[in-house]
Amino acid sequence: MALVISGLSMSLDGYITGPDVTREHQLGVGGDILHRWLWEPFPEDTAVLDGMVASAGAILMGRRSYDLAEGDGGWGDGGPAGQLPCFVLTHNPPAAETVRAPKVFTFVSEGIEAAVKAAKDAAGDRVVGVHGASAAQQCLAAGLLDEIQIHLVPVLLQSGTPLFENLGGRQYQLERTDVVPSGNATHLRFKVNY
Repeated sequence: MALVISGLSMSLDGYITGPDVTREHQLGVGGDILHRWLWEPFPEDTAVLDGMVASAGAILMGRRSYDLAEGDGGWGDGGPAGQLPCFVLTHNPPAAETVRAPKVFTFVSEGIEAAVKAAKDAAGDRVVGVHGASAAQQCLAAGLLDEIQIHLVPVLLQSGTPLFENLGGRQYQLERTDVVPSGNATHLRFKVNY
């Protein structure tokens, strides 16, 4: 059965984007530094990314993430991971004829449980990668997130999109399973213990 894993780059003060996220600045103002480990990788960064890509079977994401990139044609004929199936959480699915890559994107309006089930079914025994803060928060609060990967970047953004907000007011116990330091980030992996 597929594992559900959130893997996001995060500043030391807990933000996964800088402030003022727009289609032109999808990582917010100053947020590009969070992905330097992808664009100017050290060997350790490349190994972490290769492992993530090799294990991925499907993507689960929020509608905002989809809309930000789709508005400028950013997805092209694929999704954030090429042709992997992407399941988009939404209250209002777009008209089918407006979806640029209908074989890649499936819009789920029945809630987080239905979206995770659909993504796991598509992923088979591979990983469902959770993209974006809202989707990760919903999975965690619903008890559906198996692991959290944080690519911790040594920067203080002071504002932006916080990763750990709206978690339902409860405490979560995590078990650290891996730490990979590089010149760009410290790649952390945690198992979620509910």
